[in-house]
Amino acid sequence: MWCSTVGCIVTLILSMLAAPLAAKAQQAGKVPRLGVLFPAELPSPEEPNLAAFRQALRHLGYVEGQTVALEYRYALGRRERFPDLVAELVGLQVDILVVGSGSAAVTAKQATQTIPIVFLGGSDPVGSGLVASLARPGGNMTGLSFAYSEGFGGKWVEFLKEAVPEVSHVALLHHSGNLLGTGALKDIQSAAQALGLTLQPFAVSEPGEIDGAFAMMTEQRAGALIVDGSPFLFTHHNRVVDLAAKHRLPAMYTFRNYVVAGGLMSYGISLADLWRRAATYVDKILKGAKPADLPVEQPMKFELVINLKTAKALGMTMPPSLLLLADEVIQ
Repeated sequence: MWCSTVGCIVTLILSMLAAPLAAKAQQAGKVPRLGVLFPAELPSPEEPNLAAFRQALRHLGYVEGQTVALEYRYALGRRERFPDLVAELVGLQVDILVVGSGSAAVTAKQATQTIPIVFLGGSDPVGSGLVASLARPGGNMTGLSFAYSEGFGGKWVEFLKEAVPEVSHVALLHHSGNLLGTGALKDIQSAAQALGLTLQPFAVSEPGEIDGAFAMMTEQRAGALIVDGSPFLFTHHNRVVDLAAKHRLPAMYTFRNYVVAGGLMSYGISLADLWRRAATYVDKILKGAKPADLPVEQPMKFELVINLKTAKALGMTMPPSLLLLADEVIQ
């Protein structure tokens, strides 16, 4: 009888310790609700990142609308929308917040200290105060970092120079304030200098400025282009790709989505893969894990994607050495 009583007490204590962050999602008969904030993606079930996230949840056994409910919000590349969108999701008392950028994660952290948050993005989650450490995040946040190793930005320049060996002037299209504060710009500048290239930065902050930036590139005789990975430009990636084709600029992008849309090539992390991984974090938290104990993942796999159809349209012959390095070649 005594052992039975002790067992009951131990069980009670353990259940109380496990409850705080995921308790609501574990209530019997309650369908957990996820709040998902997309920083740049367009509202469409076919959108690759959304499709990857939903597919991963299905593979983990969740049926949307039956065993899990999802609330989607879209910032459309506008960081100033994060506070209102996060506030909406917090107000809905979602069981987990999933946010697709480092800036959105900072906003989410300021909005709630109790709702578990899974983030994708952020080049320095520790330095920005999102987590205490990568191995032991602490608090209510964990997720996947976009941190690139030192010198990574130089690869964009090197691959572009290999594809267009005659180029001497390379334009850099970036969203105001996005790239300039990171190590990527330094890497790009160093690589450009080492290869004898003139780097021409063009900053945009409004959709209407994109066309003008390309016109200036032509005026300044840019021979190739690098496009940063900001949510703002990602939202308008179809327009960017179309303008690069119109101005006959071979371009290097950060994400595969641009190349699928007709861009020449990209080198970087797979966003779709990160969204699939985010679903595994959601699954673990819904099953009782605490964000504080789930290590933050850093990118391990980078993909080089080349569109040969676009190369042909630009009158280019991609060097065999580059094609051999490619993870994917779109015909």
